This record gives sequence, structure tokens and C-alpha cells, in this order.
Amino acid sequence: MLNQNYVKMCGQKSVIRELFAYGSKRAKEIGYENVFDYSLGNPSVPTPESFTKEMIRLLQEEDALTLHGYSPSLGIESVREAVAVSLNQRFDMNYKKEDIFMVSGAAGAIAHAVRAVTVPGDEVLTFAPFFPEYTPYINTCGAVLKVVPADISTFQINFDEFVDMLNEKVMAVLINTPNNPSGIVYSTSTIEKLATILEEKEKEFGHPIYIISDEPYREIVFNNVDSPFVGAHYNNTLTCYSFSKSLSLPGERIGYIAVNPACEDSALLVDMFGQISRGIGHNCPPSIIQLAVKEALYETSDLSVYETNKNILYTELTKMGFEIVEPGGTFYMFPKALEPDARAFSDKAKSLDLLLVPSDTFGVSGHFRISYCIPTEKVERSIPVFEKLANMYL
Repeated sequence: MLNQNYVKMCGQKSVIRELFAYGSKRAKEIGYENVFDYSLGNPSVPTPESFTKEMIRLLQEEDALTLHGYSPSLGIESVREAVAVSLNQRFDMNYKKEDIFMVSGAAGAIAHAVRAVTVPGDEVLTFAPFFPEYTPYINTCGAVLKVVPADISTFQINFDEFVDMLNEKVMAVLINTPNNPSGIVYSTSTIEKLATILEEKEKEFGHPIYIISDEPYREIVFNNVDSPFVGAHYNNTLTCYSFSKSLSLPGERIGYIAVNPACEDSALLVDMFGQISRGIGHNCPPSIIQLAVKEALYETSDLSVYETNKNILYTELTKMGFEIVEPGGTFYMFPKALEPDARAFSDKAKSLDLLLVPSDTFGVSGHFRISYCIPTEKVERSIPVFEKLANMYL
């Protein structure tokens, strides 16, 4: 008999992916330049030249078995060491290679982290608005995802609701800062307050509560925005990182988990991740990509275009009457829709070949997500289309 959980999921496909597929089809009909597709968070800037050069050098100069053979289960040691050193230098931490686990992107990192610190029936809390794929990440491993309602005035953590939802079943809190979909960056005061609450609850409940910090947008932070390194503020932090956004490498599926050395059972957790890989068939990210990333740990793509695009959209949309909490990073914006029904609003935008993701899937009603990782000239040409959309509500 087929697994009915996955059969059910076939009827709950990603709204984002479906919009993107529609946009691709529509572009073939009327031309790419005429479809303003703000649906998918696919980086729009080139990979750094240093990464490309290193890939070429590796292929030309290094042993084929080294490049294309299996990596060790926990990742290539020299890469793990380099990642630890880079984190220590950037964030004043004291990671060792033994604290680093190489994995296939932030999604793979979260899959390992959740399985290591929960058993079926345990609860994981996250904060709305949240990346919708968190639901299958958590629920398919037997844990239960519970969503803390949003503070839509700031999109910082809604602490009153959070404290009410904390109970002895909560083993982890999954956070995403800078945040998809809001673009908000949790401030130092927010992270410190979160850490204080969790430390108190750990003592009350008699067990650790882990922060699983999902950080693929860590490098996309705008000028003068307060962006703390979460692991520096809370011992029981598992940092889940991906190079997909910082180096524009989403197709290469490469990232890591960094276990805070002060974390409870830190010495055991990375070894556990290796065993979890055996159970979910997630072993050994590509050797050649690990080696190439090692040479680009202190670099990023030219990410400045995202702040340029944000400034244009935030300025022009607020002039039109859209209510927006200004993003502090990422390439997302989460304005309030011009009617309570976010799907109906997005359908009206779709009729103008303006593809916006309704907010319901992110755990918030009455908003929409703009993913502005598109060329700036296209952002500028989309402004009159947004005006047409706004005029529908006059």
C-alpha cells in the first residue's frame, strides 16, 4: 500500500513552485520581458569568479578520485577545518572541525538537526511568517511543528504568544534570520531575549531546548542593520547554513551545520548527523563542491543589487499606499495586501502578469511575498504594473 502521508502531500504542492512554473510557461507565450515574476527566491547575480576559477583548477589539476569519489561521512576534513576557522574569525567563536558537518544545503541541515534533537511526538516551535517547507521538514520526521503567530507590526518575535506555547514537549525552536518571507532581521535584543527565556525554560523543564538557526541569508544584510550571530548568544544553537544565496549556488546544494562547542552533547551531535545520513539517504555532499567552496569562504557574490531593488520597491510601493515593514536583508518583502484575501489579491496581480505569492502559505493572512532577485531594470519596469494593481482598489 502506498504511504498515504506522501499521497496527501501530492495534493498540497508548493504555491511558490506552481507560480514559478506558470511564469515560465507564460514567458514562452508573451516573452520573458513581459512577465514580472516575483515568485521564486532564485539568486539573480553571478557566482564569484574565484569559485569558478577554483572549479576549473580542481578539474584541470587535481586527482579525479579526490574530486569525484565519496567524501567522508561528516565531510572533507580540510573543508570542515576551514569552515570552523572562518566562523571563529568572523564571529569570535571557538569552533573546531569536529563541530562542523557538511551537508546538502540548509534544507538538509535542518533535516539532520531536527532528527538529532527530537523523537516522534516532540514539538518544534517556529515563528510566523515562516518558510512553508518547514512543515514537511519537521512533520515527516515524526516531530510536530507548532507556529507562533506573527507580530505583523514589526515581524520580530511575538514573545507573549511564544511563552504561552512553550511546554515540556518543546525540544527545539526553529528560527530564520534574516527572514524568508518578511526580510526582517532579528535584532540583538530579540535574540538575547529569546536566549534568556529558553535558558529559564531549560531549567524549569529539565532538558535542553535547541535553537535550530536557519541562516541561508546571513550575508544579505543591508547597510547599518543589526544582525547578530545567533550562536554567539545561546549555547544550545545548531547553525544551519547554505551557500546557495551568498555565493549564488542553489543548484550545487552545499552547506553545513555548525554545532556550538558549548552546546549540550556537542561532542556527540556531529557523529549523530553522520548516522542520520545513513537513515535518510542524504550522505556525502559532492566532494568537488566542498573543495571549491573552501576557497570562497570569505567572499560573496555581488549582493548589492538586492538592496538596490529593495529601495526601489519599498519607496514606490509605499507611495502607492502599500503598508510594508521595511526589510533589513534577504531579497524578500512582505507587504500587506490591498484586500483581506491574499489569494484573491495575488490572482488580480496574476491577471496583469505580475506574480506575487499569497501569504497564507507563510502562516500569515492578508499579505504577499515579493522575491525581488530579478534584474533591476525589470524591477523598474514593474512599477507601472503595481500601479495598475493598486488602481483596481481605488
